[in-house]
Amino acid sequence: LLLLLEATLLQLASGSHHPFYNGFYYNHIMNDMDNGQDKVDYFSGPKLVVETSKDPVYSYSGANITLPCHYRYEPDPGAKHKIRIKWSKLRDDYTKEQDVMVAIGKTSVAFGDFKGRAHLHQASPRHHQHEASLVISDVRLKDDGKYRCEVIDGLEDESDVVDLRLQGIVFPYQPPRGQYRLNFHEAEQVCQDQGAILATFHQLFQAWSEGLDWCNAGWLADGTVQYPIRLPRKPCGGLHLAPGIRSYGPRHRHLHRFDAYCFSSMLKGEVFYLDHLTGMTLEEAKQSCQEAGAEIARVGHLYSAWKFLGLDRCSAGWLADGSVRYPIVKPRPNCGPAEPGVRTFGFPSKGRFGVFCYKER
Repeated sequence: LLLLLEATLLQLASGSHHPFYNGFYYNHIMNDMDNGQDKVDYFSGPKLVVETSKDPVYSYSGANITLPCHYRYEPDPGAKHKIRIKWSKLRDDYTKEQDVMVAIGKTSVAFGDFKGRAHLHQASPRHHQHEASLVISDVRLKDDGKYRCEVIDGLEDESDVVDLRLQGIVFPYQPPRGQYRLNFHEAEQVCQDQGAILATFHQLFQAWSEGLDWCNAGWLADGTVQYPIRLPRKPCGGLHLAPGIRSYGPRHRHLHRFDAYCFSSMLKGEVFYLDHLTGMTLEEAKQSCQEAGAEIARVGHLYSAWKFLGLDRCSAGWLADGSVRYPIVKPRPNCGPAEPGVRTFGFPSKGRFGVFCYKER
């Protein structure tokens, strides 16, 4: 369908089609050459205007969200036009990353990961503007980003961009075997294993502005390696550099090895703590969560519960990756440093602890 539409537009543009009328008028005026003015071509008739939200639209993983987009004509011609609406997801530099959906009338097609999740919003008949808003159901972590709403009427094509931002948290991650052991593809996988994805630069910058300070370099989603510094110090780029995001730039995705910066969204479930008098091994911890109708929590779950749900527990517990951690909202004696955060006890091969479980609502 999309290819057929594009071919039709090319035919029209090339002039290999019979003359047509689409509600627009092109006037050609030849002024008297005696007055010294050249020939002027100008466009008259209704102008197509497309508008989206100027402010970011915020959502979270698992939610349903509407990205607003409306179009109108100035002046309104009254007659209905058969238009095409196309939504695309963009990279940070505004180049196209992937097609989301295309619609003509009541017929629409969604593409790739958006199949079954993307459709046009149905407008109220009394709405003074024409509706082109996109509804995305079951929002996923990688849906975060910029989207272009494009409206096409014959040869007239106008668009605008709206920014979808997921409420979430960025956290640094090292695997059990230690620092700087992950190539890019392994970093993608470990973030996925922890209920997260590799963070974008925008997400890391936002985390830095909120106080994230971490001296280890880690992969981002664009294949660059960077790290956030709030307090300049010698091992972290030197004392002479201002606070900010330190960048190693793009690195070889197979050969170079670093840590990872993962992004996890606000949860649609809950994280809770279980314990026995004598503690549990990792396998016993997994079993206890299953018996409670839940699963053992992942690192991303714990960070999200700490940030968005205020989870505060001064008791270390197992997580799915074999690490032992605990979240502190209100720092206090015997609970680690004086700042809030998720404390990491390590990856003990032995030991008995409680467990953090995750259950979706």
